Amino acid sequence: MIKTYAFLMAAIALEVLATTALARSASFTRLVPSVVAVLGYAGAFWFLSMPLRTLPTGVVYAIWSGLGIVLITSVAWVWFRQTLDGPALLGMGMILAGVLVIHLFSTTGVK
Repeated sequence: MIKTYAFLMAAIALEVLATTALARSASFTRLVPSVVAVLGYAGAFWFLSMPLRTLPTGVVYAIWSGLGIVLITSVAWVWFRQTLDGPALLGMGMILAGVLVIHLFSTTGVK
């Protein structure tokens, strides 16, 4: 099961990298960020396909999307100085709480 979650974490990390590069690609007019975005998404989807072999699609997607949202928003906040207000921070906290509930308490997909 550790390997399954390692693949999922790699998929999330590559998706965050690709999304960050996509924001810097200027609608695919800058070569390096464009290439990083395309390769990052390709790698992310390859890694994402691995946990789908053993875990339910809904669980994988909830973790992928939830952590992806929180991480890419955090990257934008820290590196690109995009501001977050109280409701945005509260919403991200709720997303994290949902991911934790799935991961820590759900027996869906546990074999």
